[in-house]
Amino acid sequence: MQKIRVPINSFQYGEVSGSAIMRTDTPVYNASAQSLKNMVVMAEGSVAKRPSLKNHYRFPDITEDTSKVFQSYIAPFIFSDDEQYLISIEHQKVRCFRLVGSALTLVSTLTQDTNTDALPFDDDYLHQYTYAQYGDVMFICHPLFMPRMLIRTGLTSFEITPYTFDTRSDGAQTYQPYSVFQPHSVTIDASATSGTGRTFTTSAPYFDTTGSISGGSYPNSLHVGVVLRIGSTEVEITSVQSSTQATGDIIGTLRIRLSVLNPLRTIDGSTTIEVTHIAHGFAGGESITIEDAAAVGGINANQINGARTIGTIIDNNTYTITAGATANVAEDGGGLVKIVTHAPTDQWDEQSFSALRGYPAAVIFHENRLAFGGTIQEPDTIWFSKIGEFFNFDVGTALDNEAFNLVAATGDVNEIRYMVSSRDLQVFTDASELYVPSFLNQVITPTNAQIRKQTPYGSIFVTPHPLDGATIFVQTGGNVAREYLYTDSEDAYTSTSISTVASHLLSNPIDLDVVHGAFEEAESYAAFVMSDGYIGIFGSNRAEKRAGWTRWESASGRFGSVAAIDDRLFATVWCGGYLKLCEFTGDTGLDSYVSGAGPTISMSNVFDNGSTVHIVGVATSTGRLDYLGTQVVASNQVTVSSFTGYSNFYVGVPFTIEIKTNPIDASMSNGPVTGDVRGLSTVVVDVRNTRSMNVNSRPLITTEPVSGKKEFRVNGYGRDPQVTITQTYPLPLQVNGLIAELIV
Repeated sequence: MQKIRVPINSFQYGEVSGSAIMRTDTPVYNASAQSLKNMVVMAEGSVAKRPSLKNHYRFPDITEDTSKVFQSYIAPFIFSDDEQYLISIEHQKVRCFRLVGSALTLVSTLTQDTNTDALPFDDDYLHQYTYAQYGDVMFICHPLFMPRMLIRTGLTSFEITPYTFDTRSDGAQTYQPYSVFQPHSVTIDASATSGTGRTFTTSAPYFDTTGSISGGSYPNSLHVGVVLRIGSTEVEITSVQSSTQATGDIIGTLRIRLSVLNPLRTIDGSTTIEVTHIAHGFAGGESITIEDAAAVGGINANQINGARTIGTIIDNNTYTITAGATANVAEDGGGLVKIVTHAPTDQWDEQSFSALRGYPAAVIFHENRLAFGGTIQEPDTIWFSKIGEFFNFDVGTALDNEAFNLVAATGDVNEIRYMVSSRDLQVFTDASELYVPSFLNQVITPTNAQIRKQTPYGSIFVTPHPLDGATIFVQTGGNVAREYLYTDSEDAYTSTSISTVASHLLSNPIDLDVVHGAFEEAESYAAFVMSDGYIGIFGSNRAEKRAGWTRWESASGRFGSVAAIDDRLFATVWCGGYLKLCEFTGDTGLDSYVSGAGPTISMSNVFDNGSTVHIVGVATSTGRLDYLGTQVVASNQVTVSSFTGYSNFYVGVPFTIEIKTNPIDASMSNGPVTGDVRGLSTVVVDVRNTRSMNVNSRPLITTEPVSGKKEFRVNGYGRDPQVTITQTYPLPLQVNGLIAELIV
């Protein structure tokens, strides 16, 4: 028999799947573990006990419903370094918490918007909501309601109002996006060029006839209140009589400004004038009124302007009229001409966002534009506002600063779910990953904007987040996490799996956020909340080619939602049927903890009477943490007056930790010992500031924190010998590495 000393110098690759148990040939094997429960992989490769969960708030009116993905969806609201907030979106409610130092205080609870209407938020869909914040305003979106704006009105006050588009000063134009929902050949015929209560008739069924007819109309029609645009004039539908007829109010006059400069062509010696009117949709014989035409071909303006009849339809873009005088030369002219008519035309469209067509699913700020993405009717369209004007989506004449739309016409319908503003505008859909490229020293404009398809994986309803130069997202199916990364070698984006070696930890995530410089580390970590209630923590350092996963569980119950604000990570946690808002902070070793100096510590809205809680004290003379045992909550408090020599106390419930190595393996002169019966005799563990630790059930017994190497005598033989480190008491623990003496 031989003794071989096998070092495990690092855990930098985190916890790996049991399917990797035979991959002893890879560098990952000797720098990972089979279990790293409630541990953090540090930058140096060592592992430390995760931060404890500090209790900030218990939601008094939320009762656990396991059929809901979320009952509180939390998100950060950061105005400045010292004015930071945490937002909880709930069923018909929003709560706003302010961060001041280490405290998180409820400052505002909203149940109505500024119109005194109930909030449209529904806990059946909270997991699908998207948001984007700019300054004092957070935009919240979902396809079932018009975007809502959460507005900070003061240091501790908020309000919610529906998003509204800017309007022209005379109220005759709303700067909202419009879309064509009818086949190109369908025309609309107005009964007049202006006025209220006018009739509008389409050449094919178009209007929504939801519900039963009553009093000659469909009162439940989703077209009621919708704005159509005929030419450049808006019409608000007030009632629907049938699928082809509706009544509405014309806002202004049905007037079209011809898009071609100098659209009139005279014929020498003739009164006939050819009019270039792109996609006019006329059939011939319609009455029109010409306005603002200048003299052309020797015909005075007053012989052109006024009521005219369309003569011959030359093609889809050209027809003739008869002037009041004869031209003496053939030429183009007329300047900027306007046409007033209520003749049937196919030049009409409808507002893009409505209860009938759906509302934006995604929202983002990018290159000083507000962008909305994906409605129910147009799931693959992105709408960009004018530069610096976030309430103006008027496409105008395609100037560089004007609004524009993009359609992801890639051959498949891509349902846009999220957008991320990075080096480019990254677009995540249900079926693929796209992007809108940015240009060097040039902003995105209506004339250079394009959308490109990259990878074919698709995203579930979990918000993607940037991490370590890439954007991480969860692939359709919920079992693979990927990083969306632009590579110069490919000159394209790739979507590489980051969960391959820890596939067992990724199980239908429901939430994700990234915390930077957290847990007293310079690293960034992604926190994936799984549907089973635990958190998968992923850390990445691309420069050092290091990445790893760990599993976090709460002693209180299952996790709900997570949100990061700078280096602070918050989470909602279910505890005894109550939902709590907690923060990962401190080395108390307790979850849902509260602190105080005594002689009593209030448990009101923290733990119920009859609950058993654990107490950790801070020694007055040394600052050392000591475990002081348990108490039962009575009269909404615990009493700590019997503990002397302590300046502060932490009260909560302890969480378990586990470090379980991969099977200790080695290579001999005749090959690897993988699968052979072998044993462990001695394990030397290098620790830092540790007082409580068990190595294969052998305890570390000490009254002071230990740093350095500690030896443990262990026994046991098997085909897969492992080192398992646990704790008896909720005290700090850090393991830098270990050396196992293997008997073969």
